[in-house]
Amino acid sequence: MITVVGTGTGTAYGTEALLGAELVVGGRRHLDAVRLPETAERVVLGPLAPALDVIEGYLGKERRVVVLASGDPGFFGIVRALAERFGPRRLDVRPGVSSVATAFARLGLPWDDAVVVSAHGRDLRTAVNACRARPKVAVLTGPGAGPAELGAALARTLGRDRVLVVAVALGDPERERVERVTPAEAAARDWGTAVSVVLCLDEARALGAVRTVAGPAAGPAGWALEEGAFAHRDSMITKFEVRALALARLGPRLGDLVWDVGAGSGSVAVECARLGAAVVAVEKTADGIERVRANAAAHGVDVAAVHGSAPEALAGLGDDPDAVFVGGGGRELPGIVGACARRARRTVVVAMAALDRVPAAREALTAAGFDCDGVLLQSSRLVPLPGDVTRLAATNPVFLLWGVRPPASSEGVAQ
Repeated sequence: MITVVGTGTGTAYGTEALLGAELVVGGRRHLDAVRLPETAERVVLGPLAPALDVIEGYLGKERRVVVLASGDPGFFGIVRALAERFGPRRLDVRPGVSSVATAFARLGLPWDDAVVVSAHGRDLRTAVNACRARPKVAVLTGPGAGPAELGAALARTLGRDRVLVVAVALGDPERERVERVTPAEAAARDWGTAVSVVLCLDEARALGAVRTVAGPAAGPAGWALEEGAFAHRDSMITKFEVRALALARLGPRLGDLVWDVGAGSGSVAVECARLGAAVVAVEKTADGIERVRANAAAHGVDVAAVHGSAPEALAGLGDDPDAVFVGGGGRELPGIVGACARRARRTVVVAMAALDRVPAAREALTAAGFDCDGVLLQSSRLVPLPGDVTRLAATNPVFLLWGVRPPASSEGVAQ
């Protein structure tokens, strides 16, 4: 049996758990914090695989093993690795209070509606994009992915309305501190190695609504909304039939970053944000920018609206997107598509009413190494007529082109 004991945020290790232990495994600070049995072998955790091999040797001889961890070891902790290797029935887990629960408790906030993301040993961009898209996020940090790096990423384009709450040495009566800072302030500091967790909050929405299901908000019940769900000018909006297929090809999800270039009303941007992605909408007209912001507010989502013309405006957008939607069909379209394709990590989708723009747009995608496909969308909608009858009214045909970056080439996209 492996006894897994968690502590570190106000709960002490139960000394009885160590009685009779023949092998004690943990981080150096965990081992130094307790009095070990004199006869017990001590393994300091570094790379996980060698420690698991030692544990396996002790289990094979029916010898008692104790693993020390921080907080709740079943929450982004060592329980997963132990259960995968030895099976959950061989574990006796005794959790402490997690750093996430403790940090929210210090603020007096509930956290059943929080998104929790681990950046420890993982790509920071997923955490950054979750912070951009959601009003209440807890980020478990690690080397190279701490408050400074998170703040710097949020300060570049999105997230400037967020506050970061940096919790340091939670549970330590002498060193614990909880500080509210802006992303820019976080980026300018050296936070050391004692950071327990970072909370990213939109404080106006941090309390949240009463929830039935914990975690991120459920996805929308529907998408490809009617045009009437958005403010727009002279029917200049991506029609819902086109939006439906565009969303299917973009695949927006929590942790992604999506650009909507030539956003117009921002209908695609808003739909992507409703599905959980962080979104930047680029629009060249001032009244269009206001419509994008109004539509985002009406649907309760965060969309960063950037006033400028592509491709020039793309240079200031910071992080590379996972997916890009390009609307419009002017002469500059091939250049815009090419600029987007050079930075997109996964997908570029282009909507065009002018069929003669298709070859150049397709060439821009294939030149950037994308696999390219497309379809001409022609639909007719039911329209009522006098006498309780119905006719079909054709919408304008739209060519939807999409490029998908092959998996092997996605590794070469600039980070």
